[in-house]
Amino acid sequence: MSDHAVLQVKGRVLVGPEDVRDELWCVDGRITFERPPAATLAEAVTVEGWALPGLVDAHCHVGLDRHGPVDEVTSEKQALTDRDAGTLLIRDAGSPSDTRWIDDREDLPKVIRAGRHIARTRRYIRNYAHEIEPADLVAYVGREARRGDGWVKLVGDWIDREAGDLTACWPRPEVEAAIAEAHRLGARVTAHCFAEDSLRDLVEAGIDCVEHATGLTEDTIPLFAERGVAIVPTLVNIATFPHLADGGEAKFPRWSAHMRRLHERRYDTVRSAFDAGVPVFVGTDAGGSLAHGLVAEEVEELTKAGIPALDALAATTWTARSWLGRPGLEEGAPADLVVYAEDPRADVRALAAPLRVVVNGRIVA
Repeated sequence: MSDHAVLQVKGRVLVGPEDVRDELWCVDGRITFERPPAATLAEAVTVEGWALPGLVDAHCHVGLDRHGPVDEVTSEKQALTDRDAGTLLIRDAGSPSDTRWIDDREDLPKVIRAGRHIARTRRYIRNYAHEIEPADLVAYVGREARRGDGWVKLVGDWIDREAGDLTACWPRPEVEAAIAEAHRLGARVTAHCFAEDSLRDLVEAGIDCVEHATGLTEDTIPLFAERGVAIVPTLVNIATFPHLADGGEAKFPRWSAHMRRLHERRYDTVRSAFDAGVPVFVGTDAGGSLAHGLVAEEVEELTKAGIPALDALAATTWTARSWLGRPGLEEGAPADLVVYAEDPRADVRALAAPLRVVVNGRIVA
């Protein structure tokens, strides 16, 4: 890791989609567009290329693998993998591990935590969530709102073994009260939702975001748009649905068929939501069964769904940071940025090959 105090980034600095500057400076870990004094320039290091704000993965799990919580060594490897791929802001969408130690590391991504998943009893992946019944939902939402960084994560639907298919997890009155409690405590609420059944109740109850959202239909998309409820499609995760369906075919044929249908229409679902004005953001769902460092693949997946390249890029940079309340390439902001050889606005595949990754003004990759 380079420990220089001053870094010059020159070439094309993408402060916004159309706001392009010739250079910026990183001084004492902060961004400035003012040229430093001559005495300071002597120690400056220069990086050239196309600069973007550090990328955002708005659905990521640090401290979690397919079996549950992991140790700090594994969590560090996960965070470093994301960082080296250019992800410098993570919304951790549920983890049973305490990763607050990351906040003390100047070389790792910034993390916005949603606390631990909240799920119905035996209705989610083992060792991941608080597994509770509806009568306890408000109390647990309050608890995680206080532990997190302004977000709470619910499991909105999951396979019901008696029904043999995905069903909603929470009754409407309880979810309304729980979301109201989170909002009272200053936290936003998001929910894992694959299927159709839970969406209307969650949105009408005041939810702020839905993860995956593969169950959106022409009936619920306008509701999302009207309420401004965001979605994080995690298309790199949805790509695993056929494999999951194959594994459950013998025991849960209805569920398997449902998962295949959701997968088949995934691109149409995302494009229809985007066209209706639903906010769409980039998230990979890394840390469960998926590898970390997939942010560039997810952006490309959004373009395959028909989202224009500039909008897909914004969904992991400028608009994503604004949505999460974090600065981009602004005067005085933490100097977290990624530099590329080519213009990622012209071809988002450029995101897969960062030239330099800068965290708090230091070149770390």
